Amino acid sequence: MEQLFTQEEVHQALHPVRLDDKTVALVPTMGALHDGHLSLIRAAKARAEYVVVSIFVNPIQFGPTEDFDAYPRDVPADLEVLDAEGVDAVYTPSVETMYKPGSATTVEPGPLGDVLEGLTRPGHFSGVCTVVAKLFSAVRPDLAFFGEKDFQQLAILRRMADDLDMPVRLVGCPIVREPDGLALSSRNVYLSAPEREAATVLSRALATVAAAVRVGERDARALCAMLETTVAEEPLAALDYAAIVDARTLGELSEIDREARALLAVRIGSTRLIDNAPLVPTA
Repeated sequence: MEQLFTQEEVHQALHPVRLDDKTVALVPTMGALHDGHLSLIRAAKARAEYVVVSIFVNPIQFGPTEDFDAYPRDVPADLEVLDAEGVDAVYTPSVETMYKPGSATTVEPGPLGDVLEGLTRPGHFSGVCTVVAKLFSAVRPDLAFFGEKDFQQLAILRRMADDLDMPVRLVGCPIVREPDGLALSSRNVYLSAPEREAATVLSRALATVAAAVRVGERDARALCAMLETTVAEEPLAALDYAAIVDARTLGELSEIDREARALLAVRIGSTRLIDNAPLVPTA
């Protein structure tokens, strides 16, 4: 496995790969790797002949009161994991490499970035789009793999790639969960033992509305109220938002009459967690 630090090194490493006409996949991460990341890597290895994983904690997607400095980092441990997984190359640029002095250009996400997470975290999706565009420019992947836990992010990045004619296909991979339902996240390490138990309220709330849809509930407002009620029953949880949206446009729905998604953002103590689930009505 090669460790690459600059865009030039990435280009040099991938030059012979492209001459051999191999399919290249990129898995962008911020490190602190867990089984959710490994599921993306394994999906990439199943579909591509050369897999690049990036590790970069992107400062411009964090707000001034968010956890950039505290975000978990352990690159040596991550490298061991990636080597064991058979990754071909890992790209670990510095902030100075990623953002040259005087850099001023960013990629704006458009209307999809103004709702849900965008309301709570202004500027977040501009930071995400900018760094992913730069990673795509460096690696020039045929395929890029992202987890569906960050469902809004995936929708925004797909729109960015389509709008900017980027020659890459974005592949969404299912959420990986603990046995008790908690979605895997690097931020789960922040949770105390009581908070860790309380955090299962997100998956319980989502399972409740998914079950209601399966047995015939179609009123999105009623479903949203179920989400809010379930979260309110957990003393350590504070709801940021609950929404039932069109899975393609992220527009809020009044009725489940198309492919839909339930989305949640909840603070457990000082830790903010997000989760989501598809809503699939029976015929």
